[in-house]
Amino acid sequence: MKNLISVLTVVFAIIIIWYGAAYMMNKQWTLDQAERAGTTVTASEVFKDTMAQERPQLPAPHQVLTEIWKTTIEKKITSKRSLIYHGGITLSSTALGFLMGSLLGITLAISIVHSRAMDLSVMPWIIASQTIPILAIAPMIIVVLNAVGISGLIPKAMISMYLSFFPVAVGMVKGLRAPDTMQLDLMKTYRASQWQTLIKLRLPSSMPYLFTSLKIAMAASLVGAIIGELPTGAVAGLGARLLAGSYYGQTIQIWSALISAAVLAAVLVMLIGAIQNITLKRMGMLR
Repeated sequence: MKNLISVLTVVFAIIIIWYGAAYMMNKQWTLDQAERAGTTVTASEVFKDTMAQERPQLPAPHQVLTEIWKTTIEKKITSKRSLIYHGGITLSSTALGFLMGSLLGITLAISIVHSRAMDLSVMPWIIASQTIPILAIAPMIIVVLNAVGISGLIPKAMISMYLSFFPVAVGMVKGLRAPDTMQLDLMKTYRASQWQTLIKLRLPSSMPYLFTSLKIAMAASLVGAIIGELPTGAVAGLGARLLAGSYYGQTIQIWSALISAAVLAAVLVMLIGAIQNITLKRMGMLR
């Protein structure tokens, strides 16, 4: 109950600040319009107009919620104006990129933990790879893949993979190294092979680290999918909605796509959290 009250308090504070910011950023347009018309407006009229502008600098929360309602509940899922349709397009590349990034990260982590050479040679490059701005390499990835005849879902998934493999790799390296020396010595006493030690000790010990990394990777994968839609001039996906809103000055559309992406990310992370609770409980790590 206390956690719910805390969350609601934070949400209420954000909404109040949002309304205040919307009023401050949008009121100048109302005042300029009144000045051009040679009329005067009261404070209440200014506030009312700032909350209902067609193309505000910052839309009010109720405007964004209304737009989301119109483009989800009131539109067919197959409609090109439906946020559910566009969200499904982005979700497909997010899921594929997340899957590829997770597999790559886990594979690299296992190799690094079991090979000193991999640890010294590959780990620095993994870290260095994240210093390159994704906005700089995303167009290059798409151009190169298009040049060899690969387009559509795969290039966006590759960008998602690029962002999502890093937290999984780093988290799994930490998790696979979690067992202490006494536990590892005990496995040696049992004459366990590296494979048996990995399956029976290292992987179970790494599960809390893995699921934490997967949550971060899922959010990063969604960001990568949206970024991948931007340089392609995509006509479908949440990134396409952001582009269209930017081209035509539809700030309400931009914010509705942003909020939808945030909700989608929250749902996906919560799904991983639910799987985490079930898995760790069955392993005896949670009560």
